[in-house]
Amino acid sequence: MSSWTDDELARVDRADEVGIASHRADGTLRPFVTIWAVRVGDDVYLRSAHGPENGWFRRAVAAGTGGLRVGGRTREIRFEASHDDVHDAVDAAYHDKYDRYGPAIVGSVVGPAVRSVTLRVVPTD
Repeated sequence: MSSWTDDELARVDRADEVGIASHRADGTLRPFVTIWAVRVGDDVYLRSAHGPENGWFRRAVAAGTGGLRVGGRTREIRFEASHDDVHDAVDAAYHDKYDRYGPAIVGSVVGPAVRSVTLRVVPTD
């Protein structure tokens, strides 16, 4: 199994936004959607600020694979459900990285309401 390089993890740390895309049935990537991403240890996590009906989230879960673009580089990925024991750390990472945008905005990606829409992003290539 592949893992993130130190450079890729640093790029996620530095980037305010990343691009995320899921694969279509024919294997091509859909257009990239700009979202927030955080690093927890050697893992990268995404949350759907608008719940499970958000288009990118539904497509990611349905496809299971896609691409993550950050810092001018794209990496093939797999979308996985997160484990329950990581949510406090993911909340803390979102707060550390994005609190400067204010509580209303950060509040959309932290707390119990978004735990079910948290995806771990795992490199596959």
